[in-house]
Parts: sequence; structure tokens; C-alpha cells
Amino acid sequence: MTTRSARAWDNGGVNAVPEAVALRHIIVVGGTLAEWAAMTDEQWSERLDELGKVADHVGASWLSLRPYRGAGDGAEVPERSLAVGHCWVDAQANPDGRSRIAVAVAELRASGEAVSEDAIARRLNAPAEADPDLVVILGSRHQLPPSLVWELAYSELVFLDLDWSHLGARHLDDAIGTYARRNRRFGGVDD
Repeated sequence: MTTRSARAWDNGGVNAVPEAVALRHIIVVGGTLAEWAAMTDEQWSERLDELGKVADHVGASWLSLRPYRGAGDGAEVPERSLAVGHCWVDAQANPDGRSRIAVAVAELRASGEAVSEDAIARRLNAPAEADPDLVVILGSRHQLPPSLVWELAYSELVFLDLDWSHLGARHLDDAIGTYARRNRRFGGVDD
């Protein structure tokens, strides 16, 4: 079987993702709006580039970053994006998944487009053209982030007990390796 390999980020290891489970869209969820706002433009550029290289190496076309939650302090964070190889990296600062769904539905109605599952998914995933295959969540596996509601339906979840400030390429590489070793059943349950 042909494989695409993620670049080794530590210990000289390589996480290989078989073509059959190739990733198209990855979402990483972590940090608060206040933590995002505290990052400098240079830190953002480095973070987007570093994570984008990992996503690009496994053939992902899109990597979306979202905050885990808002901090309640009114922090304003501009959206950021960067092309890294063949991967589009996009940092979207809206921490409320429910409001994102409400806005998507309102936009569809205003445009006259029929409100359907596919239409809502296209709006919520944009600029990605596919539902996320993998959602990497920084934090406890006992609580799902409020920034994701819709995106969890068909995604494989990998939790990393890690603070946003420590997120690096090797962590994303490890999460992709975990994803590649899983047997995805797309909603199937054990008998």
C-alpha cells in the first residue's frame, strides 16, 4: 500500500498515513481568545507555517485552527490564513459553534439558497471544501469545546493534554499518527 509520510518532528520517527485514510481537512481546537490575542504577528506566522507543513506533508488540503472557548474579556482576534505548500491554513477566531451555525443559516436564508445539511456544512467548513476528517482538541477528553458543534458529526477526535502555548508540529504529527492507527467506523458501534 502506498503511504504519505508526515515529516518526523521528534526522535527520528515518521507517522505514515495510508492513502486509504488520507486526510483532507484537519481542525485543531485550543486556547482561549485571550491567549490567541496575546500572540504576536510573528508567533502567528510561525505557528501557521509550522502546523501547515505537517498538514501539507500528509496531503491535507486544509488546516483550520479554532479557539477552544472565549475568555469573556472581549478580546478581538483577526482571522489569519496562509498557504503552506498545497495546504490552506486558516485561523478562525469565533469560539461559539452555535452562533456560527445560526449565522450560516441566516446567510443561506438571506441569499435565497435552500437551508440543507450540505449547504450548512459548506458555510461552516469554508474555506475548506470538505468536512474535517480529524479534529485535534487540546484539553480534557471529558468536555467537548463549544467552538465545535457541527464539525464533530463525522470527524475522528484526538485529544491532547496540552496547553495552546505549547502546541507544536510534533504534537500535530503525533495526533495524525494516532488517527492513522485507528479503525474508522463512521458511526458504527461494537456489537
